[in-house]
Amino acid sequence: MASEAEQPLGFEEAMERLEGIVSRLESGDVPLETAIELFQEGMRLSQLCGSKLEQVERKIEILIESEGAIHKKPFAAANEDRGE
Repeated sequence: MASEAEQPLGFEEAMERLEGIVSRLESGDVPLETAIELFQEGMRLSQLCGSKLEQVERKIEILIESEGAIHKKPFAAANEDRGE
């Protein structure tokens, strides 16, 4: 069985673990030492998810073919396109 260090977490798995940590911390029924460990793990997972989202955003840069040349257009959220 491979350890977690050998296989990086995927975004969905990291988000599920982060949601579980948040739920446990919000319950308020966690010893202080455990809460600190959960908080630290949550921060690592949050940074991992943020990093993965940044990577995906860069990959989603829309390639537009214009006059035979490829131009990159930065990704914009749907509501930004409509001026909302």
